[in-house]
Amino acid sequence: MKQKIKNLIIDAITCAYEKGDFSEKSVPEIEVEVPKITSHGDFSTNIAMVTASVQKMPPRKIAETILKYIKDPDRILAKTQIAGPGFINFFINTLSWHSVLRKIHQEDVVYGASNIGNGKKIQVEFVSSNPTGPLHVGHGRGAAVGDSVANILRFCGYDVQKEYYINDSGRQIDTLGKSVYLRYRELMEENIQFPDECYQGDYIRDYAKEIIALKGKALLDQDEEQSIFFCARFAAERIIKDIRKDLMDFGIEFDNWFSEQSLYDTGKVNAVIEDFKEKNIIYEKDGALWFKTTNFGDEKDRVVVRKNGQTTYFASDIAYHMDKFERGFHRVIDVWGADHHGYIPRVTGAIEASGQSRDRFNVILVQLVNLLREQVPVAMSTRAGEFVTLNEVVQEVGRDAARFIFLTRHHESPLDFDLELAKKKTNDNPVFYVQYVHARISSISRKSRERGLYELEWNETAVLMLQEPEEINLIKAMIRYPEVVEDSAKYMEPHRITFYLMDLASSFHAYYNKHRVLSDDPLLSKGRLYLVLAVQKVIRNGLSLLGVSAPDRM
Repeated sequence: MKQKIKNLIIDAITCAYEKGDFSEKSVPEIEVEVPKITSHGDFSTNIAMVTASVQKMPPRKIAETILKYIKDPDRILAKTQIAGPGFINFFINTLSWHSVLRKIHQEDVVYGASNIGNGKKIQVEFVSSNPTGPLHVGHGRGAAVGDSVANILRFCGYDVQKEYYINDSGRQIDTLGKSVYLRYRELMEENIQFPDECYQGDYIRDYAKEIIALKGKALLDQDEEQSIFFCARFAAERIIKDIRKDLMDFGIEFDNWFSEQSLYDTGKVNAVIEDFKEKNIIYEKDGALWFKTTNFGDEKDRVVVRKNGQTTYFASDIAYHMDKFERGFHRVIDVWGADHHGYIPRVTGAIEASGQSRDRFNVILVQLVNLLREQVPVAMSTRAGEFVTLNEVVQEVGRDAARFIFLTRHHESPLDFDLELAKKKTNDNPVFYVQYVHARISSISRKSRERGLYELEWNETAVLMLQEPEEINLIKAMIRYPEVVEDSAKYMEPHRITFYLMDLASSFHAYYNKHRVLSDDPLLSKGRLYLVLAVQKVIRNGLSLLGVSAPDRM
């Protein structure tokens, strides 16, 4: 409907120009908004004020001229008015809203989809937790955000690949190996002083027990470095396997799992270092190799190879992001924890140094989750191993509740996640509030079939009976859905869909509490059934993008 209003305005301005009433034909992008005050109409535009300097006319005179040349052959307008300094308000004919219902039913599972992506290849890399322990609740929020962003982009016409980057190389993997090896020796009844920098969780002891069952005392009879390496690989493989399962239980499957170690095995890290040295982007200082990130907007240069010859994570990250573009992605999106904010300039600089535009790289920063139980914080300490895992949360509250609640705030805002609230089957629980609409309409549909309403097709006479304000509000809400999806893709903000679904659910509840869908009037029942089944389709489509199910019974 917004586009229809824009087209009417464009045609009117063109006509005014041809008639000599306007001095300019071209206009800036026309903004058509929904007024906050209902009495100001269904849509409003400030085009008259925006073009005043171009047309060299008072805004109200421009507005009068536009309305003079508005042609409305489809009779979608009930009336128009000029308000304030030159706003044009449009009131839509009630009957014009009804065609939206037919569109929703016809498009069904693709209602809200678009082709703004035009097939461009995009990679979304998310979670990418170091394989040094189980995924915790904070990883769950990043997983929900990344997966939903990928789903939305794909729905909007992008060719999307979801990737997990396995940090299976470097100091943290060495620490993992040392942690397991020391627990192994401890279980072998050695007196061990366990360092604070090692991983403390019970899962470390469990891996050590598995190694004893597999190898016995063999690790004590070989070189310690070799034993630590074995423990590191053994534990990392187990952790990755568990991470895969936890993510699948959370409804997430990656298209590709990429190993950091493979960048070293294939020589890509060394190759990029040598290439940048030749280009004078990497230089030597105090025995280390430094990247000139200050040339690309970073606050200081960064080390890529330490004095001892060991590469930093930054070195492999440079090679990794170059590899992404070599694979043909038009744009790459990384989902990181908010504590990695300072890392953005150096990676962006590396991408620019490799010859790519910095605009082709985006980072979504995800803030922390405050886990609560009946509003009381749940204590968590990662190094001590006293954290709540993603698996524990999913087991307690369910996949749907976890994913939906993770997406109820903008990803850059901290999130309070109350475990008890997530389990409630009341309207206080946002996912229940939305899913219940889908289940309620399924119940109405079952009852309608009992009454003989099997084939529900477009019936203009029945749909024209939808005149109640709550019915028109529902249609108005549904017509917004494609725009919400497109904005969610444009700004990479899945919470927009979550907010929208809660608003649509609210409109449905307000309607359902006031009007009977199935009544003694067969024609009215058909019209209202057609309406609520459209609501059900939109709810289902939106939940699908968030990775949340749409149950028929609750």
